[in-house]
Amino acid sequence: MEIKTIAVIGAGTMGRGIAYAAALGGYRTVLEDVSAVVLDQGLAYIRQAFEDGVARGKVTPEQMNLALKQLVKSASVEDACREAELVIEAVPEDMELKIELFTILDKFAKPGAIFASNTSSLSVTEMAAVTFRPEVCVGMHFFNPVPKMKLLEVVRALETSEATLTACGEVGRRMGKEVVVVRESPGFITSRINAMIGNEAFYMLEAGIASAADIDKALKLGLNHPMGPFELVDLVGLDVRLSILEYLHKTLGEKYRPCPLLAQYVKAGRLGRKAGRGVYDYPPAEKKQD
Repeated sequence: MEIKTIAVIGAGTMGRGIAYAAALGGYRTVLEDVSAVVLDQGLAYIRQAFEDGVARGKVTPEQMNLALKQLVKSASVEDACREAELVIEAVPEDMELKIELFTILDKFAKPGAIFASNTSSLSVTEMAAVTFRPEVCVGMHFFNPVPKMKLLEVVRALETSEATLTACGEVGRRMGKEVVVVRESPGFITSRINAMIGNEAFYMLEAGIASAADIDKALKLGLNHPMGPFELVDLVGLDVRLSILEYLHKTLGEKYRPCPLLAQYVKAGRLGRKAGRGVYDYPPAEKKQD
């Protein structure tokens, strides 16, 4: 099946970024969210991202205008998925929520439509099991911020077909991404390694080995990481990182046990840039909209 229309379910940080990439890739893009406010914020973000891209010379005005013409919004999951050949969910990392969504997609999407989850760690096989089309269920793990990050992990679930992997790889390349294919495993490649590094950084901070700023500086200058582990977790969200670690701890064992300091920060509402405070403090203008 040729993919002409992509539906993105969820207009938060990841969903709006995926919709931007899909529209830039030349696909008719339908963006949906249960919140009308979040949906409108998502569309505003996409327009601003294109305008910024034009200002930086990364996108031509013609590309921007064509992409924005391709972008529409939808008020319901059912309507959003009806015409799409590919549906990418970008809802919160909650398995029950994702399973409920896959059940709806299976009922209303056109025959042969591919269902992709942007999950960073959860089992796509488990999501696929509630559908009558597990061969077209796949993971498409994008990275934040989607307009700038080049990597796309395409995740092969237990019954994902080669045709599905090929189609999603082609979509990723048209979006301007470098694609890697990974067999489903908790945390895939990047989330698993990042979780380990970030968790160890919290253990070091808890033990008073060094300040957060110095740990970040050491990894950037000594290991050539573009961001330090605390800068990264503030961008991703401490609550998101904690959820991933809890899942990895449950599925892979003791070495992924979340650092108590990370859990304490989350309980205190220090969730990162989106909350104005995480490991670091951020002025109001730097808060990220969800």
